[in-house]
Amino acid sequence: MIRKLRLKFVAVCMAMVTAVLAAVCFAIFAALRGNVADLSREVLHRVIQEEGRRPEIGVEIGGDKLLLPYFTVSVWPGGGGTYAAYVTGGTYAGLEDTAELTAILEDCLSQESPEGVVQSYSLRYLRRDNGLYRRLAFVDMSMERAMLREMMGSYLRIALAAFLLLLGVSAVLARWATGPVERAWGQQRQFLSDASHELKTPLTVILSNAELLSALPLEERPARWTDNILSESRQMKNLVEEMLTLARADHMAQPAVLAEVSLSELAEDCALAFEPVAFEAGKPLEYHVAEGVFVLGDGDRLRRLVSILLDNAVKYGAEGGTITLALEKTERQARLTVANPGEPIPAEQLRRLFERFYRADASRGEKSGFGLGLSIAAVIAQEHKGSLRAESDAASTRFAFSVPLKK
Repeated sequence: MIRKLRLKFVAVCMAMVTAVLAAVCFAIFAALRGNVADLSREVLHRVIQEEGRRPEIGVEIGGDKLLLPYFTVSVWPGGGGTYAAYVTGGTYAGLEDTAELTAILEDCLSQESPEGVVQSYSLRYLRRDNGLYRRLAFVDMSMERAMLREMMGSYLRIALAAFLLLLGVSAVLARWATGPVERAWGQQRQFLSDASHELKTPLTVILSNAELLSALPLEERPARWTDNILSESRQMKNLVEEMLTLARADHMAQPAVLAEVSLSELAEDCALAFEPVAFEAGKPLEYHVAEGVFVLGDGDRLRRLVSILLDNAVKYGAEGGTITLALEKTERQARLTVANPGEPIPAEQLRRLFERFYRADASRGEKSGFGLGLSIAAVIAQEHKGSLRAESDAASTRFAFSVPLKK
């Protein structure tokens, strides 16, 4: 699908480029043909005024003087519709009393327009009536056409080079433009695969316990199987709620309420709530919260973000290690950091921590949860025009949330 999308992108771009280049080439051709024709007419007007002389008539093209072959004829009317023609000047030789001259003059005189073209001989003419006789000037169009072909050939070669260059650029742009689509498509497939995996386990437990219960008499059904069904159903409910949260984020849903929130009080409340949980896990929690830190946002969603970071630290922190929460205020931002000691996370895994269903642990299911918490936290940070990033080294793993202060 991505390959077809790229080909379609390139095809559309090149169709537009081809149309533009064709229009430009046509405009250049029309302009050049008009300019060259004007130069030929200028030569005709100059030579028709020369009487009995053979001046070198030329035009300036690109700084060079181009000599155009020409000749002039005087036509005197005779009796009975006849006429006498005399070549009076030009660069042609041996035209007097020839069949070619007669054919040229007949074609020229049969046309009503005082200037035009004798197509059969590739001549442009200008006719002037001097009363007693007519004076005609002819200039060769073959050099005019050859010059036009040469100049258009150069422009077409440039256009072809531009087409090939733009084709390469379009291919690169197609890969760049479809990159996010390709990543989103890959993430969607991975999301469906991971969601199916996460849902399969509780469904298997529920179905197994339900089948066992249905096979026993009512009075003999153990309560523990009922408890298993209830527990796994709650797990599925939590998973579906988290998936819905991310689905709403994908549709650019904004926080429900934007109001002034004391991030200091919020962070302290979350720390107090997690203090016994961390203590029971053997990972004491220390917190240092700056006072008077206010932001504009949704208090419930910000509370969830801080809770996700603390819950993640409790789950993945080293046994006996101290978890720290710190909130500090800079000139324009509030910065909340949650750190826990433990094995450093490799850089390639660190970049993927905010992906849905991803956990740095090699085995899925070793820790409770679905791997959606950090994805939700990142979405909440983005909704509040903030940022959430992860850092890890030998000392600790840290998650830093930065958000603009309320103005």
